[in-house]
Amino acid sequence: MNKTAIKFTIIAMVLVLIQAVVLDNVCLFNVAVPILFIYVIFKLPMTIGINSLLTISFLLGLTIDVFSNSYGMNSLCCTVAAMSRNGIFHLYMPRVDSMPDSVPSMRTMGRYTYLKYLSTMTLIYCTLIFAIEALTFFNVWLTIARIVASTALSLLLMLAVDSLTTRTNEKRL
Repeated sequence: MNKTAIKFTIIAMVLVLIQAVVLDNVCLFNVAVPILFIYVIFKLPMTIGINSLLTISFLLGLTIDVFSNSYGMNSLCCTVAAMSRNGIFHLYMPRVDSMPDSVPSMRTMGRYTYLKYLSTMTLIYCTLIFAIEALTFFNVWLTIARIVASTALSLLLMLAVDSLTTRTNEKRL
């Protein structure tokens, strides 16, 4: 196993543990739910194969489903987010050549582009999970408020984790 795989395995285990033990019990103002474990999917190297990416994403979502009793909703949302990850990345970074270890980060993509990438991916995941959870148009404004508030809260938490886990000597593209 190489150093990158070990790093992402440790980060995934820690974030799943934090999500299952702490963040599943947090709901701010009955609207904002912090979702932190999806950070792992968004930070995986862009050179990873699609089959590996989908398998990792599905298993990550399944692990959260087991802990939170959500019957496959997280598995579905993680898989869809993983499918849209490469397209969203290339939407914001169209001129990326083949890089040896292209991990999306603030230093490799630039602050604004990385923030757009992370917020778009988080918005996709939150929209899917809350639309599936609501499964009705009865209270659309509450669902929209939950999507926006959870996206903002999750984005802040992901940026905090990103500042803790990112090296300072990465090169910009």
